Order: sequence, then structure tokens, then C-alpha cells
Amino acid sequence: MASKFRTEKDSLGEVQVPADSLYGAQTQRAVDNFPVSGYPLPVPFIRAVIAIKKAAAEANCGLGLLDGDIAAAIVSACDQVMREDFARQFPVDVFQTGSGTSTNMNVNEVLARLASASSGVDVGANDHVNMSQSSNDVIPSAIHLSAMLEIQNHLLPAFWHLQQSIERKASALGDVVKTGRTHLMDAVPVTLQQEMSAWSAQLHLSCERLESALPRLAQLAQGGTAVGTGLNAHEDFAERFAQRLSIECGIAVRPADNAFAAIASQDTAVEISGQLKTASVTLMKIANDLRWMNSGPLAGFGEIALPSLQPGSSIMPGKVNPVIAESVAMVSAKVIGNDAAITVAGQSGNFQLNVMLPLIAFSVLESIHLLGNAARLLADKAIDGFEVNRTRIAEALGKNPILVTALNPVIGYSAAAEIAKAAYASGRPILDVALEMTDLSEEVLREILDPARLAKGGIIRGN
Repeated sequence: MASKFRTEKDSLGEVQVPADSLYGAQTQRAVDNFPVSGYPLPVPFIRAVIAIKKAAAEANCGLGLLDGDIAAAIVSACDQVMREDFARQFPVDVFQTGSGTSTNMNVNEVLARLASASSGVDVGANDHVNMSQSSNDVIPSAIHLSAMLEIQNHLLPAFWHLQQSIERKASALGDVVKTGRTHLMDAVPVTLQQEMSAWSAQLHLSCERLESALPRLAQLAQGGTAVGTGLNAHEDFAERFAQRLSIECGIAVRPADNAFAAIASQDTAVEISGQLKTASVTLMKIANDLRWMNSGPLAGFGEIALPSLQPGSSIMPGKVNPVIAESVAMVSAKVIGNDAAITVAGQSGNFQLNVMLPLIAFSVLESIHLLGNAARLLADKAIDGFEVNRTRIAEALGKNPILVTALNPVIGYSAAAEIAKAAYASGRPILDVALEMTDLSEEVLREILDPARLAKGGIIRGN
């Protein structure tokens, strides 16, 4: 019977590795040493490392450092892993060595084995796949590259999708005037379109903030090798590498202005995390507004009805909850938590190397992934489908004593306050009370107190 294991060897000695695995001794040591979370590095991160290996092989070959056949075999192996499902071949836990060396070697070993098998040439994980590189510049470069690609390809399109959904819905509700609220208390009128325009503007600014940071993500540590001096890399490697990687990934990247800073710090990742946190606050604000507007439907505001997606209670028949808004709020909470972890990790740039790189990679990519998914859910299953309770909105607006604010320029704040108090006490419409307590005609009062006019922000002076 065939053995379930094979013997691999590294600089520390022999290791038993699963017979069907493509990785080798160093990966197996990491699997054995770090049984912490069961969470491997995200697929976009592994794909970024593989793209780096491919660009490095091409650059090294072009510089005359790597044999053409070996380079071709490595490139072919990279393409194969990108094309097929090799996820189980990258099992190393997030909570590993702080430089991410275990993941770098995991990729090196898988690619070396595939390259050797396809070419018949002995391709080395360290000497060939890792040529002109170290974990110390590969992993920071992969953080930047994967975050840049995921922001451009996943998060920004999702936010634009949500913004378009909001604007589309808002444009159909421009005639709906409702009670504004400050401190959760009745305030002067706004239209639903105005209220939703704030959401759209917040999303637009979130996208602008993220886009503004992309040029800094485009600066890569690659070529700095272990500490930033570029030891063991050709002087032209960084430029050649960046050119090849830009072609491979379809985005413009370049060597970092200062390789020492790019390896020792993760300031750009911390910045991106801050932008992601801000975006999560935007999503939570929208989600909570929807929850309040949907509340009731009888004992709450009941201004809108979100789509009924699933039963809301195991004991209360007929109850339906705002589940999408709640899901989005929880995503936002998670992203805010991730930002705290990334901030702490960013402080761990001890001398020439940050030693919490895997945690930063995992948390940044998780936040990007969650926010993108949440934005699309919010658009497709909440914004697009909610219905407006026009009758409920009109009734509440007609009884809103705060409409008396429009009388301030005409009769003064104190007199207006007395009218508001009387309207509150009697529960009568503000128009009726104002007719009794002022000498203004009904025609003038209707014009002054018209909610639609008030939502435009204008004032009327005189009678």
C-alpha cells in the first residue's frame, strides 16, 4: 500500500509531508507550528504572491540571472496555479511568523515542484523561484498589490453600484416631503431625495478617499530584499520587475521611493484601513437610517417598508425584521475592529521589518471583501426594493409643530415657540393653532408653512 507521506528535507533536517501535497518541508513545518485559527491567507493575497513570482522570474531571466528554461517553467507553473484550483496547497495559518516567510516559502515550494514536474529540470524553491527576493519584500509587495487589485476590482465597483441604486431610488422620491429629524426628534422638513442624497455623497467621498490612496499602494517594496539595501538583487531588478508585474496585472506599479520604509513600515496599509473604516461608518449610517425608517410598522416610524426576506421570529408569527440592514451593520462593526488590529500591527515595524505582515494582509483584504459584498446586498436587497408609506409620512408631517420654525422671521422665536407648545399640547395641526394665535391669514400661513417650500430652505418675510 502506498505511503500517505513522503520525506522532504530543508536546512533543519527531514520532515514528513503528505504524499499528495505540492508543498515541501518548510510549509509542513509551518502547518505543524501554527495550528492557531484554521484561517489561511486569502486567495487574492496568494494570487498576488504568485504574480510577483512570475514577474520576478521574467525579470531575472531578462537580466541574464536565471536560465531561460527554468524561468519558463516557473512562469508556466504560475499560470497553472492561477488557472486551476490549488487552494488546499496553501494551508499556512494567518498567525504565523510575522514576516510571512512561511507563506512565501509555501508558494516557492509549490511553484518549484510544479515547474520541476513539467520541465524535467530541477527547479529550486530558494535558488530559482525566490531569486532576487526575500519574504521581507515579497510579502509587503503582495499586501499592496492584492489590496490595490481588490479595491479596484471589487470594492469600488460595489460602492458605485450602491450609489447608483440610491440615486435611482431617490430621483423617484423627490416629491415625498417628510419630517426631518435631529437628535431622533422632529425637525424641519426634508424630501426623501434630499435625505438619500446625503448617503450618495458619503459613498462618493468614500470612493474618492480610497482612490486617492491607490498611488501609494502602487509603490512596492520589491527589490529591497531583506532590509532595503537590495542585497542579492540586480541593480535593475526593481524596475524590470515592476514593468513585468504591471503588464501581468494590468495596473501600473513601481518601486517604492524608499525601500527601507516600504519594508520597515506598513503606513499605507494603515491609511487604507482608515479609509475602509470610514467607508464602514458610511454603510452603518445608511443601514441604521433604513432600520429607523422601517421601524414599527405600527409603533415605530413606519415611513418605509423594506423587502420581506425571511420570517423574523421563531415565536412571533408575522414578524419581519430588517435583516439586510442588520447584516451590513455587523460588517461595519467587523471592519472597525479590523482597523484596530491593523493599527496595532502597523506599529510593529521594529527597526528594519514589520513583524505582523500576515495579520495586516488578512485584515485589510477581509475588510475590502466584506464591504464590497455588503454594499451590493444593501443595494439589491434593501434600497432597490423598499416601499414608501406616503400616508404615514404625510400624517406625521402635517402634525409636526416644528414647521413653526418658518414663522420665526415673521413673528419672532418666542411667539413661534408658544404656538409650537400649544400644538404639542393639543395634538392639533400647526396651521390651525397658528390661525388662532396670529393675525396672519390662512392663505399666508399655508404658504409659509408649506412643507415642500420649507424643504427648499427658503423663508418668507412679512404678510
